Formats: sequence, C-alpha cells, structure tokens
Amino acid sequence: METLEKIWKKLTKNLIVEKAKTIEKVAVFGFADAAPESKLYKDAYRVCKVLAEAGYTVVDGGGPGVMLAASKGAKAGHGKVIGVTLNPQDLTHFEGRNDENIVDEEIKTTTYIERTLTLMQQGQVYVIFNGGTGTISEFAMAWGLARLYFGHHKPLILYGNFWRKVMKAMSEGFLLRPEEREVYKIADNPTEVLKAIKEFECEIESDRIKECKISGEDGYSFS
Repeated sequence: METLEKIWKKLTKNLIVEKAKTIEKVAVFGFADAAPESKLYKDAYRVCKVLAEAGYTVVDGGGPGVMLAASKGAKAGHGKVIGVTLNPQDLTHFEGRNDENIVDEEIKTTTYIERTLTLMQQGQVYVIFNGGTGTISEFAMAWGLARLYFGHHKPLILYGNFWRKVMKAMSEGFLLRPEEREVYKIADNPTEVLKAIKEFECEIESDRIKECKISGEDGYSFS
C-alpha cells in the first residue's frame, strides 16, 4: 500500500515549476570520473536539461564526468552553459579541460583555488551531486560560505538520497550551528531541484533580503 506522500510525489513529479525571477545561474558540482552509462551521469544530464528548459544558465567546471553531463543536458534543453576551466600541467590527478564539453562562455583560471572561487562566484545556487574529494572540497566551501553570509547567502541543493545519510552523520558528529542546517535542501529528482530553487527564492525574499544577485567585494554574496 503506497503512502499519500509517495502518491503525491508521483503525481507532481513532472509538473512544470515556474522559474525563479531573481536567480539566473546554477552551478553544478560532481564526480569528474562519472561514466556516461552511470546513473550519476544520467541524473546530472536530466537535472541540467530541466534547468535549461526552465530558463536557468548552467555553470560547471568544463571537464568530464558530471561536468560534461551538465553541459550536454543544458544544451539538450536549449540553454546556456558557462564553463570555468583550468588546464594545468602540474596537477597529475586533476581532470582538466574536456574538449567534448562545449560551453557558450569560458572563464579560464590559472589555479585550482581560483577555479573553485570563480565557480562559487558565478553560481547563485549550487547543485551538488555525488563525487570524490574534489566535490567534497567544493561542497565544504559552499556550505562554509553559506554560513558566513547567512541571510544573504547562496543556497545548496544536495542531489540524491545518499545525502540524507551524509547530513545525518554530519549533524551527529560535528558541532553544527542552527543556521548551517537551513542553507541546504535535498532533492531526489529534477522537479524537486526546480521546486527547491523556488522555495529558496521565497525564503530569501520573505525572511532575508529583497533582491538575489551576485554582489559584494568578493563577488560571492547576495544583496
């Protein structure tokens, strides 16, 4: 016997969700080694296709794996892609620029730190898929910045059910502040990603700030 919650999710899964008025660019993070046949790759493709169809610009690192899936999904949705790229000679375990990853605008960076910060600056909302230590570092920075700028921060959407276990473990094992639990939402399908963005916009407009845009001296905060 299905619960009402499960039935409601099925009924609303494919409903059109109106684009947020004050959010334009969504940055995507995830595993650079995700294979095209993997569920992770396909999830990233579907999410970014839906984001593009809704009118959002997708921002990614211009590399392979989830980044490639994000760009291809966005283009399939007739959307725009911004690639923040880095192609160093001395980072032996860094994926670098992927020639198959076609972007509309490329922002070239010279160091890994600069690349990460530029991705943080370009995105207004972050969608974070499963990944390795690189994704973990990006997630940690995005989460830390959201706490520091709380009230005019850039929110996180954690994609996939596995995040529930991760965040439960974080809550039980780390010394988290109340606001750190308010800056992210967990989504399990593309429609939930769209809904989360709209919900964040409503929260920002009603409880925190009147406008949602990139500003501040470091290019990060909303104001």
